Amino acid sequence: MTASTLTRPADHEYAPHYAGYIARVPDGDIVAQMERQMEETAAFLGQLGEARGDQRYAPGKWSIKEVIGHLADGERVFAYRALRFARGDQTPLASFDENAWVPQAGCDRRTLADLAAEFRAVRVATLALARSLTDEAAARTGVASGKTVSVRALIYMIAGHELHHLAILRERYL
Repeated sequence: MTASTLTRPADHEYAPHYAGYIARVPDGDIVAQMERQMEETAAFLGQLGEARGDQRYAPGKWSIKEVIGHLADGERVFAYRALRFARGDQTPLASFDENAWVPQAGCDRRTLADLAAEFRAVRVATLALARSLTDEAAARTGVASGKTVSVRALIYMIAGHELHHLAILRERYL
């Protein structure tokens, strides 16, 4: 078994809702891209400083800490789906409501540094999974949130989801 090249997923491998995330991912080696993202995100968060962690760009919007907590939670969910489908599990998986999860996560009680470290740990685990995938496993599909999705699409969605939220942080919080 050799590792997959994790080629960009075709449009039919994911729900249209995720097209924007996948489109954000540059061409090239997705695993290398995700490794760079991990370092770039850590540097970005380090520059913000703890005092900015509770900042919200508008009333009722997530704080920077909550965005980072959401990134970790979202990546865990997408990676779990990828793991299940890569292993051939065809059990349909439920959706998750990030707007219900964020208040329960308690991110605002934590430091930004702690949340950044957690996000890094999640990404390291995701990278290990991505590196382990064969072409056959990466092409497998399953149903999540009522929609068919491939394993490789889930990996691209993880990278694109991070890029999406970092763009929001840069545009609306800084």
